[in-house]
Amino acid sequence: MLRRAWKPLAATTVLIGTPSYLYYTFTKQQTFDLAVKVRGADGIPIMANRTFSLLSQNAVKDRLIENASSDSFSRPDSTVWRYATASVAANDPLEDAHADAIIARDPSDSSAPGDWLFFTVMDGHGGPHTSRLLSKTLINAVVLELSSLIHSSDVPKSGLLEKLKLVFRTSSPKSREDPQNPERISLAIRNAFTKLDQELINAPLSVLAANLDAESIKKNILPDLSKHPLALQTMLPAVSGSCALMAVFDTTHRHLYVACSGDSRAVAGIWEENEQGQGSWRVEVLSEDQTGRNPNELKRIQSEHPPDEAGSVIRAGRVLGGLEPSRAFGDARYKWPRDVQDVLNRAFLVGNDQPMRPPPSSFKTPPYVTATPVVTHRNFDFGSAARPSRSPASRFVVLATDGLWDKLSSEDVVALVGGHLRGLKGVVSKTALPELVPTTSGAPTVEGKDKKRNSSSGSWSFEDENVSSHLIRNAFGGGDTEALRKLMSIPAPIARSYRDDTTVTVVWWEDGQEGTAKTVTFSSDNIRAKL
Repeated sequence: MLRRAWKPLAATTVLIGTPSYLYYTFTKQQTFDLAVKVRGADGIPIMANRTFSLLSQNAVKDRLIENASSDSFSRPDSTVWRYATASVAANDPLEDAHADAIIARDPSDSSAPGDWLFFTVMDGHGGPHTSRLLSKTLINAVVLELSSLIHSSDVPKSGLLEKLKLVFRTSSPKSREDPQNPERISLAIRNAFTKLDQELINAPLSVLAANLDAESIKKNILPDLSKHPLALQTMLPAVSGSCALMAVFDTTHRHLYVACSGDSRAVAGIWEENEQGQGSWRVEVLSEDQTGRNPNELKRIQSEHPPDEAGSVIRAGRVLGGLEPSRAFGDARYKWPRDVQDVLNRAFLVGNDQPMRPPPSSFKTPPYVTATPVVTHRNFDFGSAARPSRSPASRFVVLATDGLWDKLSSEDVVALVGGHLRGLKGVVSKTALPELVPTTSGAPTVEGKDKKRNSSSGSWSFEDENVSSHLIRNAFGGGDTEALRKLMSIPAPIARSYRDDTTVTVVWWEDGQEGTAKTVTFSSDNIRAKL
């Protein structure tokens, strides 16, 4: 009897027990332990294990694409422009930002057809206030500076679009005052960054000055402006900070300008073929990481301060031992004199229970930080001496905040984008990728940090449709699914000890492929205006 009953019993176990086991295995919340810094009972920081929920692979993918976007547009010369952006936060809220604008030349312009393309990434620190403000104002500031370059005494007052039109009314290229001269364009971009930061830093002073009456000045009484509608609106962007990286494409003259304030980085990949049709991606680094670890920045900062500060202006690669980027917007703690910091702090922030941190102890001769960028210029065909490529996507530019470069090298990024454009799919070992996507060295990288990058062992993953999400995935784990899940599962603010906010924009262009992309609908709301 028992022998006959065995088979039905076994079948019941298989039909009921196995699904129950699978349900329990795949729906039970997985966790992992992580050593984090906490304060002990005596207030002294100690390391202690904490348990965190582990995101599923689908949840990780959702986070990678949550802030991802892509677009493309075709131009009359049969060039198709494509660009993709993605951001992943480590802070809450995200302190990075980005912006882009496409401005088409008016058909009546003697330089038409053509466009100005603007792409920016902003790496905020000390809060999101400065980076968010820059995402709304920085491109405008550069465009308006370019317009004043061309018609400094004839800027109309009828609105932004009319001002933008001036950018494309060029004088004769033979003129010695040719506004399209790359040196003049570069200077205009530098001036726009510098002037915008001055406005940002001076805004609280203007509010204070407008609210001081003669009696208060006479009695040396400082008003409490903490409830003034512009109190936090002007102070927070000045006190927090942000690096900024901008690429400006002038498609008519085939010029590319890269402006860098801080330690974000721009890198280009250029496909080159020899006479036998064999090719590789040349890695061209378009900017330098601007921190105290960059010898050029160290020399510059030391030259701007008295000799007795030579050993203190940069300590451990940081400005006054604190701020890592040596160029940035905001960061008023490194720019305002001590007495100005004290006055503005008491007038605007103390009453909001957001007092300003005092300046570093070695603070003597401000400013120590500047937003004036280093601007480089290239022809955006990149002057390849090799035979023109038959590849449909033969050039691209990557703009990224330092969260990407903390994990990946310039060579890694060019190979990963090159492989993505080639259509690679699946998991590829790191040792195999150089054979599938060969790279060669062009302009070298000037590192601004003490990098701790991914090991040369392991694998890369090619599964994301968005190329910027693809780069972030590989920065955070690539083909090592478990490592990726753990790193992406660490919540803010603890995540900041293991990864940074990361924003990536990739721009690439294809010749003779006009019919494969949609045309952008230009709108004046975000400066994508056809002029």
